[in-house]
Amino acid sequence: MVTEVDLASEAAIISVISDAFPSHRIVAEEGGGGAKESDYIWWIDPLDGTTNYIHGYPCYSVSIALEYRGKIIVGVVYDPTRDELFCACRGAGAELNGMPITVSTAASLEECLLATGFPYDRSRRRFALTVAARLLEKIHGLRRAGSAALDLAYVAAGRLDGYWEFGLKPWDTAAGILLVEEAGGEVSDFQGNRFTIHNGEIAAANRTIRRRLLEVMNGEK
Repeated sequence: MVTEVDLASEAAIISVISDAFPSHRIVAEEGGGGAKESDYIWWIDPLDGTTNYIHGYPCYSVSIALEYRGKIIVGVVYDPTRDELFCACRGAGAELNGMPITVSTAASLEECLLATGFPYDRSRRRFALTVAARLLEKIHGLRRAGSAALDLAYVAAGRLDGYWEFGLKPWDTAAGILLVEEAGGEVSDFQGNRFTIHNGEIAAANRTIRRRLLEVMNGEK
């Protein structure tokens, strides 16, 4: 689903970035930005959580990230409903409204509040529900808020102890993965391999929880 707000937000972001960095490539969810070649690529999700926005559910965000030669070097996630701005620059840490943030120090799944998302493709929901059921037997609680970018920002801020999901696009995760890494966390695919924004499946948490999360997800006790 696409709303007028998605399109207006995307146009405004593209306009600002294009004026400041005319030689950079821009890839936005709703198709704006063009296809010029550049070592710099901006990944834009102008409204992550459109379904929530349409229903008046106050959980959505704007996600913007800058990639340079295959590495995300800047990431921001903004929550307009709470006026919260999560920012990270590679090598400089992560912040929320100017204050440093770090991931949770949870040491066991039993104390964890985790988050996930379910694909819109109904044929893939059974797998998502199977994984969720495995984890529900082990964890303190589970949330499904509907904005991948915010879920990752909340992991970075320690509000969530971990997050997993599949079926995602680069603009969903580009900013959030840098937030988590710069806040001291780890991000991988479901097999524990290095995560890339083109992978589509993601697990994020502190080192201990991410490893345990993957073990349970993959059927270990």
